[in-house]
Amino acid sequence: MSAIPADIDTARQPPMTIPLRHFVVALGLLAAAVGLRVGLAVGVAPGAARLAHVHLLVAGWVCVTIMGAMTQFVPVWSGVDLYSRRLATTQLWAVGVGLVGLAGCFLLGAFAWLPVFGAAALLGFWTFAYNMARTLSRLDGFDVTERHFGLAIGFLVAVTGLGFLLAVDFTRPLFAGVGATHGTVRAAHVTLAVFGVVVTTVVGALYQLATMFTQTKLRGVDVWLRRVEEVGYPLGVVALAGGRLVSEPTLARVGGALVALSLLGVAAILARRLVESSVDWTPMLTRYAVAAVALAAWAVLTVPAWVAAPLAGDRLFGTPGVDSLFLLGFVGFVVLGTLYHVVPFIVWVHRYSDRLGLEPVPMLDDLYSDRLARLDFALVLSGVAVVVTNDLAGLSPAAETAGWTLVFVGVAAFAANLLRVIWLHSPQSLVGGAVASAADADDGAD
Repeated sequence: MSAIPADIDTARQPPMTIPLRHFVVALGLLAAAVGLRVGLAVGVAPGAARLAHVHLLVAGWVCVTIMGAMTQFVPVWSGVDLYSRRLATTQLWAVGVGLVGLAGCFLLGAFAWLPVFGAAALLGFWTFAYNMARTLSRLDGFDVTERHFGLAIGFLVAVTGLGFLLAVDFTRPLFAGVGATHGTVRAAHVTLAVFGVVVTTVVGALYQLATMFTQTKLRGVDVWLRRVEEVGYPLGVVALAGGRLVSEPTLARVGGALVALSLLGVAAILARRLVESSVDWTPMLTRYAVAAVALAAWAVLTVPAWVAAPLAGDRLFGTPGVDSLFLLGFVGFVVLGTLYHVVPFIVWVHRYSDRLGLEPVPMLDDLYSDRLARLDFALVLSGVAVVVTNDLAGLSPAAETAGWTLVFVGVAAFAANLLRVIWLHSPQSLVGGAVASAADADDGAD
């Protein structure tokens, strides 16, 4: 059963309304993204639906989840107060409006409105980056997780700036005469978004979570692989994005090799932590196991593809056909697994921690339904397996539709399970007392 680790400072965390609202909004964006992908598979999605899908999935579900998780756990892990609770509330509104508006513009073909909603999303993401940067600046030194988070924040500022320029360029060309095109800027934007912001955050969190919840420590080859990744990975991301921006294949080739090999090392570290663990397996750890296998497979397939043609349009995420393997198999399962701990953790601490020792209280794993957890795992895993097989082998449009439908139903079961935790144990967290708690004790911002 999951327990509350003894070495974290829960007194530093913000009101649970703040992170929980981020997670609920992110789940809504995930449902919209997967539903839209089903529509694409059956040929009924309008406009530039693929762009809408990618933004809802990556910038929406993954990045909004990261925003909520960092807002909650940087203070807890690092033992510092969040710089501003009010900014943490504001960022969600701005990002939410911006991303929904961007998706609507793509679907309706209303490209003239892209800069307006792009500016809203930019404001929200930069507000989050500022709040986190000011929070981390209170530390005397950074550990491996905090170093990754700091890098991810820097990547976020860059990638959202590029994203806004791309939104403007849809109707008012900006890149003529500066040695770049809309296509090369978009390739750099995608590279920095996925490998810079998302994966850097995920890897940094895994160094903390994979050891904490397997009750193991990095040792032997793990330490060497971590040192290589800490240097090689960020340099690789910058080189890969820069090479794609200026159409320099050698720079992109070196960067791609560093990225893929560094992540192969991360897969090995994660797998070793899971193998050496003696704790009971939870929904979190089972999903991490899938992520480790998916990441290793992606890296092995991607190294030769990026060495051969790192600038090819169909190789943004690796060898052709591995987009879903990487985004769903690795990133998706890490996020799903982490949320199976994060949401019950937040609810448990706020609802039951002060009752511990005074009356019977549930464990973290008692808050969600084991049956629903097993169901959503089976559905999502089956769906991702079908989608990835179809992407790599080209089975049929029917297989693609079936796979994404399974993922959609699995996501619905996953969302229902976590929303059930909130509804049964803390329904007031999303509808009551939120404004007061968000504005109360606003350290540093005012």
